Amino acid sequence: MNVAIVTVGDEILAGSTTNTNASWLAERLTERGSTVQRILTIPDDRALIADYVDRWSDAFDAVIVTGGIGGTPDDVTVEAVADGLEREFVVHGEIRDRLVEKAAAFRDENPEIVEEYDLQLDIDAAASIPEGATPIVVNEGWAPGCLVENVYVFAGIPDEMRAMFESVADEFQGDSTAETLYTPAPEGALHEALEGVTERFDVSVGSYPRSENRPGRIRVSSTDPETVEAAMAWLRDRVETTAPPSASEGTAE
Repeated sequence: MNVAIVTVGDEILAGSTTNTNASWLAERLTERGSTVQRILTIPDDRALIADYVDRWSDAFDAVIVTGGIGGTPDDVTVEAVADGLEREFVVHGEIRDRLVEKAAAFRDENPEIVEEYDLQLDIDAAASIPEGATPIVVNEGWAPGCLVENVYVFAGIPDEMRAMFESVADEFQGDSTAETLYTPAPEGALHEALEGVTERFDVSVGSYPRSENRPGRIRVSSTDPETVEAAMAWLRDRVETTAPPSASEGTAE
C-alpha cells in the first residue's frame, strides 16, 4: 500500500510545534508493510488542503491528513477534505449526541472551570464530517476523525492522532518487508557494497551515515522476504557489522 501523509498547521510551519506526527505515522506504516511515498506539511489553508486531497487521493492508495479538526474557527481540515472530494459537509447525528453528552459530563466534573470561563463549544461544527464518511471516534479526543473514500483524517494532537490511527491500523497492512544492518564503517567505505547488492538483488537499499552516538545503518526492503534475507546475507559477508543501538541511542540526534 502506497501512502501519503499530509500534516496541517500554521504552528508547524512557524516552528512553534514539532511535527512528531509525521515521523510517528511513517514508522508505524512502514512496520505494517506499507510504503510512505510523500510527507507534506501545509498551512491551515482550506483551498490548499482541498487541492492536495483531490490530487493525492487519486495518486495514492491512502492519504492520511492530520491536524485542525477541533471545531474552532481555525480548524478547517475536515471541511477542506469534504471540498477536495466534492462532498457536502454535514452534521453527523450520532456524533452530535455523543458530544452533547460529553460536554454535559465535562461541566458536571469541572464546575470551577465552567464558572471561571465562558466556554463556547460549537458542537455542530465539531460533529460535522463529509457526507458519507465513517467517523473515527476515540475517548482521547473531542471531535472525531473520519474516513472518506481513501482519505483518513486524524486529529493533530499527538495522543488523539495515535489513538485514531491505532483504531484503523489493520487497514494499512502491506506486502513490503525490510531488515536493517548496523555498521561502524563510514558511509564513504560502503559504496561498492551498496552498488553490488542492488545489482544482484531486486531490493531497495537505504544508507544512513553513522554519527557520534550511533552506528551507520543499511536498510534493505522488498516485497519478497526471501530476497531481503539473501541480500542481507550477501551484505554481511562484505560489510563490517555491529550491534544495534539501544532505544535511547537510536533516538539521539
